[in-house]
Amino acid sequence: MDTDNLKNKKSQLNNYIKYTGLGFQMLAAIGLGVWGGMKLDKWLELKFPAFMVALPCLALIGSLIALIKSLPKE
Repeated sequence: MDTDNLKNKKSQLNNYIKYTGLGFQMLAAIGLGVWGGMKLDKWLELKFPAFMVALPCLALIGSLIALIKSLPKE
């Protein structure tokens, strides 16, 4: 019984680490999208921040696709 409990706790910890890492990846991708969008908008001298809006949205969509693919198939 004790080994089953230990395996269950280890599995929960692995899932926690996996999805926490995915959350930080999402945050980094969105942050890079905002930063890159600001740089592109400034370089292209756009009045409306088109890339600053579009790139984080694309990063979010990509991160959500990665999240869905990482979920168990059950």
